[in-house]
Amino acid sequence: MATFHFELVSPEKLLFSGDVEQVDVPGAEGDFGVLAGHAPFVSTIRPGILTVHGANGEQKIVVLGGFAEVSAAGLTVLADVAENVADIDRTMIATRIGELEQTIAKTEAGSGLDRLITRLDHYKTVDRHLTGTAMH
Repeated sequence: MATFHFELVSPEKLLFSGDVEQVDVPGAEGDFGVLAGHAPFVSTIRPGILTVHGANGEQKIVVLGGFAEVSAAGLTVLADVAENVADIDRTMIATRIGELEQTIAKTEAGSGLDRLITRLDHYKTVDRHLTGTAMH
């Protein structure tokens, strides 16, 4: 299978840089897969599980927001937070869920509340993936 260059960067570190066969990204408008030769585009990403398919098998990484850019040079993901699934701090996810639930309880109806509920749903989805057997 053809390969392309992929980089995953968070504010703390470069998590991945190398040639891969496919990357599945949790896009804000839905999950999308990138293969070699993919058309260029930019997307925001939502909290979820990013899956890297390479010569050494699959690597699953939790991402908590950010941007993805597909270009002629490959795929670059700039994540707000990114950690390998094995290294993720489940307490941080639970804390963020609790904070969002408290904020939602104090927020009046409207588009702001809708955005908060959507964000809460994304974090709960990540938590389910981390605790269940249905790893994305």
